[in-house]
Amino acid sequence: MIKTVLFDMNETLLNLSLLKEKFAQYFDGEFVMAYWFKTVLHSSTVLGGLNEYEDFSKLTEAALESLFIESDKELTEETKQDILGAFQALPAYDDVEKALTLLKDNQLTVIAVTNSSEAMVKTQLTHARIIDLVDRYYSVDTVKRYKPYKAIYQYVMKENSLNPEETVMVATHDWDLFGAKKAGLKTAYIKRKNTQFNPYYPAPDFSSDALEDLMKEIIESNKTNK
Repeated sequence: MIKTVLFDMNETLLNLSLLKEKFAQYFDGEFVMAYWFKTVLHSSTVLGGLNEYEDFSKLTEAALESLFIESDKELTEETKQDILGAFQALPAYDDVEKALTLLKDNQLTVIAVTNSSEAMVKTQLTHARIIDLVDRYYSVDTVKRYKPYKAIYQYVMKENSLNPEETVMVATHDWDLFGAKKAGLKTAYIKRKNTQFNPYYPAPDFSSDALEDLMKEIIESNKTNK
């Protein structure tokens, strides 16, 4: 029976559309922001694999600097702040409030687990106007190891005395769910964009392209497994 639902934040709860608009002001091309974000994630994965850690904000800056260098463009401090500042003011997807409210109405605990820095996570949740719908939130800063490495999932489980069989991780990133699955959690995939779930990763326990429907699946599974 599921009692606790963990959520990734960036791209899962928070819509990167505002950030995409910022990139469009400085670059042509539909996939520039996606390339930048993948560069950030690549850096965090490499660092984690070698047991090293740097603050997420530093990784976003380094990836942005590389992007401007590769594009032969000048990056001023003003431009850097203009783009990266949007990361702290991302809106929630339209379906998030209803989905989280549904969980609360069914007495499930909601916890956000993010690669964003500890300083940023509260700001992001507040700007997105969903902080009151989240019981607790955790940054990988606490363990100095990024998702999808198991440390943060295990830390959250221990801090909240959670049973992995009663906990589900919700994310739009298949690699995040892979990490959660390796830590023993159940997983739920929300398809936020037109992409393939990696066929070499464990299939999620729940899947939908609508967050509210995904939460209903989880709640219904509790009724079935009683």
